[in-house]
Amino acid sequence: QVQFVESGGGLVQVGGSLRLSCVVSGVSVSRNIIGWARQAPGKQRESVAAITPVGSTTYSNDVKGRFTIARDSAKNTVYLEMNSLNAEDTAVYYCNTIPKQSTWGQGTQVTVSS
Repeated sequence: QVQFVESGGGLVQVGGSLRLSCVVSGVSVSRNIIGWARQAPGKQRESVAAITPVGSTTYSNDVKGRFTIARDSAKNTVYLEMNSLNAEDTAVYYCNTIPKQSTWGQGTQVTVSS
């Protein structure tokens, strides 16, 4: 059974930074594409970043240059370093494989205040 446990969210001011963690069990983060997605209130879930087994990374235009995805294979964990946060980054952040698993973790809330 694949499970995702996200953490690291919180309340931060505009311009601040956060580092999210996603502990994965049931699949290897070094053998699967792992992505971060977010869902803001009233909006659909959207992908923001992904990392492939060979370490290639992709980002949505909204976060490119500000967010960095990385992994620690020994800990089977994927991270999302978020800098220069703005109010539009407020959302619940989730991780999943790509293609996605049928179940999602509980997510971690990121709130950016001005």
